[in-house]
Amino acid sequence: MKSKSVKRIGVLTGGGDCPGLNAVIRGVTKPAHDYGMEVFGIEDGFEGLVTGKAKQLYNRDVSGILAVGGTILGSSNKGDPFHWPIQTEKGIKIVNRAELALKNYKGWNLDALIAIGGDGTMHIANKLAGMGMNVVGVPKTIDNDLQATDQTFGHDSAVFVAAEAIDRLHTTASSHHRIMVVEVMGRYAGWIALHAGLAGGADIILIPEFPFDWEMVYQKVTKRNMMGKRFSIVCVAEGAKPKSGKMIVKAVDSKRTDPIQLGGIGEFVSKKIMEATSLETRTTVLGHLQRGGSPTPYDRILSTKFGTFAIELAAKRKFGRMVALKGNEIVSVKIEDAISHQKLVTPETQAVISAKAVGISFGSDEF
Repeated sequence: MKSKSVKRIGVLTGGGDCPGLNAVIRGVTKPAHDYGMEVFGIEDGFEGLVTGKAKQLYNRDVSGILAVGGTILGSSNKGDPFHWPIQTEKGIKIVNRAELALKNYKGWNLDALIAIGGDGTMHIANKLAGMGMNVVGVPKTIDNDLQATDQTFGHDSAVFVAAEAIDRLHTTASSHHRIMVVEVMGRYAGWIALHAGLAGGADIILIPEFPFDWEMVYQKVTKRNMMGKRFSIVCVAEGAKPKSGKMIVKAVDSKRTDPIQLGGIGEFVSKKIMEATSLETRTTVLGHLQRGGSPTPYDRILSTKFGTFAIELAAKRKFGRMVALKGNEIVSVKIEDAISHQKLVTPETQAVISAKAVGISFGSDEF
């Protein structure tokens, strides 16, 4: 049934880019026109909502973008309207530009806003909903750390890239009898490292949720070497840390809502292993490779389902909700419930149990 109330919607992609964003934009735009709605693509995430950058999207604009990585609208992780950086003579000053975002929303005559993004985007969307915007959320994050959905799109694509990298490093590690340390993304949640390490046959997986013991890491690689397995693969999330240690901070950017930029744990782990065991060790940092490129078929399908369900929610005026995957079904949950706490890896996680069963070490004997 066509909507008689919602005639014009805005769509934006907030936070970091990832494969599947364009598939969601396509999944929103095509059925929106069937509902008789106009679609405005807001450029560069919430930044465009504050600065007034938007363009109308037609079917031709979303044709052929299903398998294209990134986002045709652009994105930004520095565009939080409630944490807006401005340059002053004394340096960067943080101000609130939420009223300007609301002004543009009303000025464009939008009846609803579909916000595609991760935990940070959903927090901003929830605040904007409290100011009167009609918001529908679509969960995107390669970290897979939103509790309300079984999986976020982008995660499968990131795991595919990381697992393939581990596969390739296996051959060079075995040829040169080296320990290969692979650093993957994962600030506070270790889902990428866990799933990629399990899929790629890593020998050690180090994640933020389980602070690790150096001695257990050394023992694992030394034991493998003594057994004639003259190489080891260590998959480490960027937010992993040793017991009584801290995450390694690469830089601090005050323009971002979360100013901490991580990086360097891979090289640190590599150095410590080589010093303690005298075994030759090398490091590979995958970085933004995990965000780039074409989405996997799984993410293309999930993104399309999310996008089409989001426009259905908007048409039915079911606002303040986020689409989510529960089992094999797409449902909706309150945005405020979706951001109540992060989804983190636990000792009871099935992938952890399976990993331990096949001999993978997490550098900890506490579970």
